[in-house]
Formats: sequence, structure tokens, C-alpha cells
Amino acid sequence: MSRNIIETVMGGVVLAVAVFFLVFAYSATEVQSVEGYELTARFDRIDGLNVGSDVRVGGVKVGSVLSHELNTEYWQAEVRMSIDRSIQLPEDTAAVIASESLLGGKFLALEPGGSEEILPEGGTILFTQSVPGLEQLLGQVIYSLQQQSGGGPDTE
Repeated sequence: MSRNIIETVMGGVVLAVAVFFLVFAYSATEVQSVEGYELTARFDRIDGLNVGSDVRVGGVKVGSVLSHELNTEYWQAEVRMSIDRSIQLPEDTAAVIASESLLGGKFLALEPGGSEEILPEGGTILFTQSVPGLEQLLGQVIYSLQQQSGGGPDTE
């Protein structure tokens, strides 16, 4: 009988530690959504950028991606994001899709410009840069290596 009580207590301790770990991980990674004003940006391609991805300025999370869809008027991917109300971005802010790491996901990096005009709520970021595809990057590396070794397709 005492063995059942000990097993029950140990199970409760394990569950308490697991809950503590989850709460700590949630608060440390800043995965909670950011409530604020909405902005949009259009990109040629948004490979790997997901709903809920971070929006960062200088590496600090200031928002979240709310949605993305194909804009059939411009034939571009349109990304809707929420930005913390305490962050007022200049009108000439640039949006760049960046990689978290070599194997990690993507996030939206905002690079504020020098304009004195502020992007209004519901505004559109006009300066964007899409992420190049892996195949494109590998092709550029192979091409530059061929050019350095002098073994391009035009040489004999």
C-alpha cells in the first residue's frame, strides 16, 4: 500500500516538473502573439515563412505574422503582420525574409529607414526582399567556383 502512495507522489512530482518546464519554455522563447496594429507587405516568394512566425527589428521580436495569401492583382505573396503598438516604424522601412539558422525556419526582419513619416495602421511596407531558393543559392556557389577555377563552360 505504501508503494502505491510513493508511486503516486512521484508521478505528481514528475507532472509538476513537466508543467514548470513548459511554462518556462513558453515564456523564455516569446512564442506568445503580439497584439498591435496591422501592416502588410508583398513579396515575390515567402518560402518557409509561416503564420505565427516572428517579426523582428534588430533581432528583437516586435510582432507576428498573421496571415499570408496570394494577391492575384499583383501575383505576389501578401503577408499581413501585427506590430507592437509601442513600435512606430518609418514609412521607408524595408521587410526582409531571413533564416533563423541553417536548419531553422524563417522570420520577417524589418529594417527601419530614416523617414520622418510613420507607417499608418493598415499601411503597406513598400520595400521588400524575398528569400532566395536553396537551388538558386547552390547554383550561384557552383557558378562562382567554376569561374574561380577557370573551368567555366566557355573555356577549353
